Amino acid sequence: MNERTTTICNKLGLHARAASKLASTANQFGSKINIECRGKSIDAKSIMSLMLLAACKGTEVKVSAEGKDEELALNTITTLIENRFDEDE
Repeated sequence: MNERTTTICNKLGLHARAASKLASTANQFGSKINIECRGKSIDAKSIMSLMLLAACKGTEVKVSAEGKDEELALNTITTLIENRFDEDE
């Protein structure tokens, strides 16, 4: 299992569109992908679970992936978060 810590940096945080994009991206991988925020760990492939994290701008999250494509999954998810979910700011 690999993990990496990153910070939610888009203006609106992990809102519906960002959660949808993150879950959609996570579902492209066979690995199990979790997001941990404030001590709570959730399945990154679930839009509802992502939205319930209520992660606003500046929130630190730990992304972990376990499986045969874990490194690619981890890189792709953290890049998506660091690129502000490709939203214009």
